[in-house]
This record gives sequence, structure tokens and C-alpha cells, in this order.
Amino acid sequence: MAVRVDFNLSLDGFATTTDQTPEQPMGADWMRLVGAYIATRTMRERVFKDTSGEGTTGVDDRYARAYFDNIGAEIMGAGMFGLHSFPDDPNWKGWWGDEPPFRVPVFVLTHRKRPSIEMAGGTTFHFLDATPAEALRQAVAVAGGKDVRVGGGASTVRDFLKAGLVDRLHVAIVPILLGRGIRLWDDLRGFELGYTAESETAESGTIHLTFRR
Repeated sequence: MAVRVDFNLSLDGFATTTDQTPEQPMGADWMRLVGAYIATRTMRERVFKDTSGEGTTGVDDRYARAYFDNIGAEIMGAGMFGLHSFPDDPNWKGWWGDEPPFRVPVFVLTHRKRPSIEMAGGTTFHFLDATPAEALRQAVAVAGGKDVRVGGGASTVRDFLKAGLVDRLHVAIVPILLGRGIRLWDDLRGFELGYTAESETAESGTIHLTFRR
């Protein structure tokens, strides 16, 4: 069992944008940040239910396939679930659709008490007010010996990295500059000292950098 993170970053280290609007809730640059991943055959099939066989099949797709491999549970922040979009709506089930792509138990870190939500396809969202270590213990208990993925967002991932809980960190560094947002690397000086690192460049220009304990 390993604790894993897979994340998209800009060249200047930002994982989110700050110009969200009601019309563009993820910000104008979001598609530039995740475009190469979304273009892969794996992501088109798994996330968007596109069974046409279209999509890229190179290096980016190999990492996209690995993203879903051997995952037994997921941990994410309230923002990744989309809780901030409708915080007071008890019927809001997040922005991942009726059949989220996770297909495992998902633990959402939030200070708001909400009952668990069972979705189609094997995903059940559980809402926790817990520290990273406490959330990880619950996730490991239901993961069946498989890996636990910390999905995001950037602040949640950084909390797990600062606590020394991540065994493998894969960042897909996209060749764009955002200039502002939430930086993954803040307050993580020396993080790399506990890991070995390797990198690979995809056809899209994305640099896949992996840190392993």
C-alpha cells in the first residue's frame, strides 16, 4: 500500500487559478492546465464516458492510466468535491456527475457535517472533519491493501506533504505560466530530500516528474 498524489502544475508551480466566474467556475486558464490530460484516451473514457476510442495514446495517456491503477480509496478537499459551489444545499452531490470516475470510497475533508453519499459506479463520498493523518487512517482501513490517492486540491496535497504522509508524488508540469493562484510548493523547502526523482517529457511538452520515497 502506498499513499499517492497525481497533480497538474504550471511552470511557476500553481495548481489553481484565481479568476473564477459563474460562467467559468474553474477559471479561464483551467483547460490550459489540464488540457493534455483531458485529451488522452484514458481520461476521455473514464471521466467523460467517451467510448469512441479517440484521444491521445502517448506518454500522457500512460500516466493517465496509472492514475487509476490499484486505487482503493481517495482523499480530497472540499473544493475538489465542489462543496463550496452549493455549501448549504443538502442535495448537492458535487460536480463529478451521477457516476463519478473514482469508483472507490472517497473521503472529503470539510468542517461541514454531511451524511455520506453513495453514487453510481462504486463511489461513496464520506465527509470528515479530520487531520490528514486521521483521514488517512480511515482511508487505509477501507482500501483493501490497495493504494490511497490524495486527489487535491493544492492546499490539501500540501498538508499531506508537510505531514510526511505521501509515498509517491507525480506532478505533470504543463508549459504554461499562470502567475497567481495556489502554489503547491509553498512551505515545502527540502521536501525532495526524502525522495528519489525521475522525469519524462511527453509529446504535449508536459514534464512528468515523479518523486518516490
